[in-house]
Amino acid sequence: MTAPILLTGGTGTLGSLVLPRLRAHGYDVRVLSRRPRDPQDGVEYVTGDLSTGEGVEAAVDGLETIVHLAGTAKGDDVKARNLVRAALRVGRPHLAYISVVGADRVPVESFIDRGAFGYFKAKRDAELIIAESGLPWSTLRATQFHQSMIAMFDAMTKMPVVPTFSGVQFQPVDASEVADRLVEVALGEPAGLVPEVAGPQAYPMKQLLRAYLSAKGKHRLTMPIRLPGKAFRAHRAGANLNLERAVGVRTWERALADPR
Repeated sequence: MTAPILLTGGTGTLGSLVLPRLRAHGYDVRVLSRRPRDPQDGVEYVTGDLSTGEGVEAAVDGLETIVHLAGTAKGDDVKARNLVRAALRVGRPHLAYISVVGADRVPVESFIDRGAFGYFKAKRDAELIIAESGLPWSTLRATQFHQSMIAMFDAMTKMPVVPTFSGVQFQPVDASEVADRLVEVALGEPAGLVPEVAGPQAYPMKQLLRAYLSAKGKHRLTMPIRLPGKAFRAHRAGANLNLERAVGVRTWERALADPR
């Protein structure tokens, strides 16, 4: 018998892909949820809130592995700290964490930086808390998911004119490919910061948007903008890319033609 694995963020884009993969490897999974949910085959939903720490210690009790995917653009440090604190009280489980390429290279200091790229600082803060926790840990950084980029464009194209960041490229990767790698990392030995996962190609934001509009049959005016701030400057320099780790196979064009 193997101990169950705790999964945070189990209902999100990545979590919903990681969960069946863990089950396919024969593991029972506890999914941390803020609301009670009925159990499924091999899946137990435990009630807890990472933002407050309530219920988290009971959720991690008796585990050998935690896969931490829950995160937002604000408060990731609090969630990571509460999770680490609970894990240290009950043992030393392997904590596997998903972060973002460029978390250590995109400075987020000004109001403009935080408004557009606060996600990077949130991820970096959580990375450091986990790395300095004393727990065995592994962190995998990935570029933006196809699914997240599509959701962003769905929202942006509700406007008649869509702004695009001038000089900024993105290297989107399919979430299913990240899920495959993250499960390997979580089920392996703690390895610290592991090699990153990035999509097969980098595209200017305007090119990504044009392909999206064509695939959706939409017509919108686009307006390039060049914003100030260190985070935007870092993006224009490619801090959010890793062309040497373009290990993803599924392209942006394929994701648009065959969404899943």
